Amino acid sequence: MLMLMGTITARAENPIEAIAQNKKVAKALAWLDKNTDWVTEQQIAITEIPAPEFSEKERAAYMAKLLAANGLSVHTDSAGNVVGEREGGTGENVVLVVAHLDTVFPLGTDVRVKRVRGRLEAPGISDDGAGLAAIAGLARALAQSNVATNATIVFSADVGEEGEGNLRGIRQLVNTYKNRIRAVIALDGAATDYVTTVALGSRRFEITVTGPGGHSWSDFGVPNPITALSRGIVEFSRSSVPADPRTTFNFGIVSGGNSVNSIPTEATVKVDLRSEEEAELSRLEDELRKSFANAVDEEMAAASAPGSLKSKITVIGVRPAGKLPANSLLLAAIENADRYLGNRSRLERSSTDANLPLSQGIPAIAIGGGGQGGGSHSLDEWYDPAGRELGLKRALLTILAVAGVQS
Repeated sequence: MLMLMGTITARAENPIEAIAQNKKVAKALAWLDKNTDWVTEQQIAITEIPAPEFSEKERAAYMAKLLAANGLSVHTDSAGNVVGEREGGTGENVVLVVAHLDTVFPLGTDVRVKRVRGRLEAPGISDDGAGLAAIAGLARALAQSNVATNATIVFSADVGEEGEGNLRGIRQLVNTYKNRIRAVIALDGAATDYVTTVALGSRRFEITVTGPGGHSWSDFGVPNPITALSRGIVEFSRSSVPADPRTTFNFGIVSGGNSVNSIPTEATVKVDLRSEEEAELSRLEDELRKSFANAVDEEMAAASAPGSLKSKITVIGVRPAGKLPANSLLLAAIENADRYLGNRSRLERSSTDANLPLSQGIPAIAIGGGGQGGGSHSLDEWYDPAGRELGLKRALLTILAVAGVQS
């Protein structure tokens, strides 16, 4: 969930203006103005290739061909990220621009794009079809205009941003480029009215309880894993969470059992904890572990037939928290791009690919790729391409301000 943090302030001088007046940069900006329909068609094609968590290969193959056709040196790394490099003049520093391949929708979901009253409707069309189409458009604009930069620009369609992907794609990219990274810019979604500068931390757990099981009639009274999980959910749900720092929890998936007349041998629940502060996450994790340990003990104590339960808590995801310093050159770049384009935006916190670099002290932001979207993570997700050129130009100018343009 996004939270308002403040309004970006204007500054007296704007170095973005000089960048935009460079003849080749001006040509790239003009290309973006004239070719938004091409970017939208790419977005449709990308969205209609299913890419559930851990099943991004088909979409990755499409992105690899698309980026290679636009002047990038492309390869797929060991994590499954598509990596397209546009070499800079020095080759020493890297500006990493990412958009994630994966969606939250399982295989079999209808991802065909429908046009309804000027909008595009399909699961994943905005998150992150908009971001993936944006990196394709930016790469093509740079190729068409032959803009030369000091730093190498790396465009990557990365894996593992959603759900249990645990940011494995951006982890691999940060590890690959390490100290060469000057900045990370994540294109996530559509909107141009925000800049994510604070990484919302999260921890995700899978809690499994196992027991003897049996028949609902003849074995009645043995300890029941589902009942034990239920006790734990109820106990932990009584935990107090502060409004500041904002902290939340959610029990998202519960599974177990074989039939209505069988006492299950196993039951599982998956839990998401989020907070603006790592210390609060640690406190909640301790309470979570205590709650389910107590729940298992209570269920066995209440049993009227012999049998024991065992519980296991597995960490399935960690998204570290972090914050972009107020004096960051990357923040100044996006502020100046907004001011040059006449765009008003606000600073926000969220959970994105920017979490990982921010947690390691690497300058990073997440912004939208342009246009408007809504219904994220639902079957009713939609995207409106009107005005998408603003987001594309905003991203391009920010990238070039950090990478440096050769005169």
